[in-house]
Amino acid sequence: QEQLAASGGGTVQPGGSLILSCRVFGRDSSVAWYRQAPGKERELVAAIDWSGVGTQYGDVARGRFMISRANAKNTVYLRMEALEPEDTADYYCAADSNWGRLVGGVPGSWGQGTQVTVSS
Repeated sequence: QEQLAASGGGTVQPGGSLILSCRVFGRDSSVAWYRQAPGKERELVAAIDWSGVGTQYGDVARGRFMISRANAKNTVYLRMEALEPEDTADYYCAADSNWGRLVGGVPGSWGQGTQVTVSS
């Protein structure tokens, strides 16, 4: 299975932006971003297929987020804009060659989380 490394989290003011990065070490696969805040269930944020063209967004995105892949396709980005305090969470990237498992919350590989805090 793939090894994943997430980075780019930090503290941002409401209305601000952040770009998270996920390095993927291993075979080609689709990648997703999930998040989990204290006291809340884990939520799908976005997913992207191996080609970097097909994407899917969770309800939390609301047109504010964009997932993309670098040309080398070993790095996946999550660009987040118009951030709100409710977006505060640990963000995780995950990978699986099976799209259904990936977006269904049971991907084969998980990376460690990167913390995003939205606060004044």
